[in-house]
Amino acid sequence: MHDYPTNEELKKIREWDCSTYDKSVALADYVCKLWYWGHPFSTLTGKKVKTLRLATGGWSGNESIISALDRNFLFNRFWIMSKRGGLHIYKIKN
Repeated sequence: MHDYPTNEELKKIREWDCSTYDKSVALADYVCKLWYWGHPFSTLTGKKVKTLRLATGGWSGNESIISALDRNFLFNRFWIMSKRGGLHIYKIKN
C-alpha cells in the first residue's frame, strides 16, 4: 500500500513520455504501483492490447492520479470510459 501520491509523482505522471507503446505501458505499470489498495483496484492485463482498470474507491489520492493521467495528452488517447463510482478504463494499443 502506498501513501498519498507526492507532487513529484503526480508531475511525473502528467509529463511522462507516452510517445511509444512501451513507454505508455511503463506509465500504466507505474500508476498500478502507486495506486492505493493495489490489486484488484488497479490491474494491467493483456498481451498486445493492454487494459488498465482503475477503481478509485473514493480515495482522493487515487482521484489525484486519475487527474494527472487525464492531463497527460498522449496517455489520455487510451481512455475508453469512466463510470460513476470511480471506475476508469484505458486500452493501450500499438
